[in-house]
Amino acid sequence: MYDMGNKTGSFTTEVSLVTAERKQLRHNALEAARVATNKYLTKQLGKLAYRLKIRVWPHHIMRENPIASGAGADRFQTGMKKSFGKPIGRTARVKANQKIMTVYTDELNIVAAKEALYRAKMKLPNRCLILVEKVVTPHA
Repeated sequence: MYDMGNKTGSFTTEVSLVTAERKQLRHNALEAARVATNKYLTKQLGKLAYRLKIRVWPHHIMRENPIASGAGADRFQTGMKKSFGKPIGRTARVKANQKIMTVYTDELNIVAAKEALYRAKMKLPNRCLILVEKVVTPHA
């Protein structure tokens, strides 16, 4: 799930979690950050007062070439020859100053959105910044 909360509402403020460095974010770290943010926002604001959007996708497959150990391991171990590895997880590769997740809400709820993203920041392995921006909506 990459889009949560009120998907059709129009909000005036955008609060984003921005990475400060290049890194790979594992899928389980992203999921933990998403769950923590969504749970806090739902508890504090209700489901209709915000929209949470995850902006990165873990599509890069991480692989590992396990090394055999024990008796007789040298007889069937090939080292790095034809090593493709077994998939061990997925990551999202992020660049510096890239938005990881964004909360759209009204001005009254900025403090709750910042606290929710702070809780998400604790789940991620890299340094992150919280950025608050005003969204200008065109008049209909």
